[in-house]
Amino acid sequence: MNIQDIIVAKVEEAIKSIYNKEIETVELQATRKEFEGDITVVIFPMLRTIKGNPQHIGEEIGAYLVANVAEIAKFNVVKGFLNLVISDAFFVDFFNSIKKEKHYGYQSPAPGSKAVMVEYSSPNTNKPLHLGHIRNNLLGYSVAEILQASGRKVYKTQIINDRGIHICKSMLAWQKFGNGETPQSTGLKGDKLVGNYYVAFDKAYKAQIEEMIANGIDKKVAEKEAPLLLEAQEMLRKWEAGNQEVVNLWKTMNGWVYEGFNETYKNLGVDFDQLYYESDTYLLGKDVVADGLQRGVFFKKEDGSVWIDLTDEGLDEKIVLRADGTAVYMTQDIGTAIQRIKDYPDVGGLVYTVGNEQDYHFKVLFLILKKLGFDWADNLYHLSYGMVDLPSGKMKSREGTVVDADDLIVEMSRTAEEISSELGKLDGFSNKERQQLYKTIGLGALKYYILKVDPKKRILFDPKESIDFQGNTGPFIQYTYARIQSILRKADFDYAQPIDNNYHLHEKERELIKQLQLFPEVIQNAASNFSPALIANYVYDLVKEFNSFYQNVSILGAENTSEKITRVQLSKKVSEIIADALSLLGITVPERM
Repeated sequence: MNIQDIIVAKVEEAIKSIYNKEIETVELQATRKEFEGDITVVIFPMLRTIKGNPQHIGEEIGAYLVANVAEIAKFNVVKGFLNLVISDAFFVDFFNSIKKEKHYGYQSPAPGSKAVMVEYSSPNTNKPLHLGHIRNNLLGYSVAEILQASGRKVYKTQIINDRGIHICKSMLAWQKFGNGETPQSTGLKGDKLVGNYYVAFDKAYKAQIEEMIANGIDKKVAEKEAPLLLEAQEMLRKWEAGNQEVVNLWKTMNGWVYEGFNETYKNLGVDFDQLYYESDTYLLGKDVVADGLQRGVFFKKEDGSVWIDLTDEGLDEKIVLRADGTAVYMTQDIGTAIQRIKDYPDVGGLVYTVGNEQDYHFKVLFLILKKLGFDWADNLYHLSYGMVDLPSGKMKSREGTVVDADDLIVEMSRTAEEISSELGKLDGFSNKERQQLYKTIGLGALKYYILKVDPKKRILFDPKESIDFQGNTGPFIQYTYARIQSILRKADFDYAQPIDNNYHLHEKERELIKQLQLFPEVIQNAASNFSPALIANYVYDLVKEFNSFYQNVSILGAENTSEKITRVQLSKKVSEIIADALSLLGITVPERM
């Protein structure tokens, strides 16, 4: 039983003993910094049951707790708030119990518990990954890591959008303008090469439209009947019919793209357990629609199209099959969700990391799966997130104005190099060590800047602002970790022995231990809310608390051996939790900075 549970039970006992009353809940909160105490019992809600002066009630309950709870050393009452001072022995005992615990706060899956599958990235194979994909990947990967740390088995997945008219546009442009170029012959990453042809298609297509308009053809007609678009549509029909030449080109160009994606994922530090391809899943769901039609979940309109009526749920009617029998995206998503549960029978829920422009789509998808009777449909979550903007404005793939993910990763490393050089922090580093450190700092800055913001909020990303060695940034937190490693390297004595229970804690030591206590609960809250921002904010608060401790007490120069041992042990545990918390955000820590 933790200290909060003990206090709640004993407050209830006190009220029964003193007033012969029972209350439904006991409200606790952290004691405000300006008052002495660790945990505060809020008296005001009790006045509904106990009549009297809140100051007097607080004093009576406080006296009972000091007399009956060994962990409570003393109390004070301020305007109906009962502030409890927890004994040093309790905090020392707690710290001794966790200091050797590897990955303190992490939980293992309970036997027989259901796994969760987290989908993220899910790119198109007609262009490289860009800044928007970076937020998607970082969010999905981090949420998967947090869920795992909270005690869930997790599968990471993506569905690669490898078919459709947009893919054919790149293929056709390469056929027409490519002159046999390959990633090897050009030295370009495969995804970049293919993306260049997507841009080339759009440029040539627009030129055809302008020419048709100049010849007196209406703009809307020109947009639909431009020869290049008609050729791309014909290529898609050939692909769907299994034309060998088209399929071979599709496999070749997609292969180039996958190699490029894998390089980006490796540089970004994300991975996947299972890949799904739209070319394999786009026909899934039709049989489910047929079954749902028979069961009355769906209905057919006069033109033969199949729909679901969700007006009772505050939504509208949604098509699930076109009149010609072809699938829509919703049909595929229904089929893919069901297929994933078939592939992984231990999965009991799915998390979709997709931008907030798809909020409505996922509301409909989840409702349909519920109406189809799948019990796991109650455990579906849309990890919706806002767009990422740059100071220069919005990105457009067709026009080639996106911020390329690879370029941004390189730029972050370069910015880290510039700022580190200005600060002169890298004396004694070899060139190889410096380059690795720039990458660690640059990626840490990027990830932390994006993940510290609530997923639903839109972000204005400024690379230079993110790489700051002061304030709420990745480099500031990494620097604190490296500072602690320096302390540990200088500690030339055995500091492994337990701290004596009679040790009198300095106020700063006490505050640091209280901050460590919060980590398991923060992990569980971050998992429940699918929010890496809670981890980011926690580790920033921990680092601020450590820096206050560092500035106010002497660690290696402490007056006696007990203080030295305690403070080095505390520093070591703080660094471990910094590393674990940052790991949940996909961020690595440097041993030196």
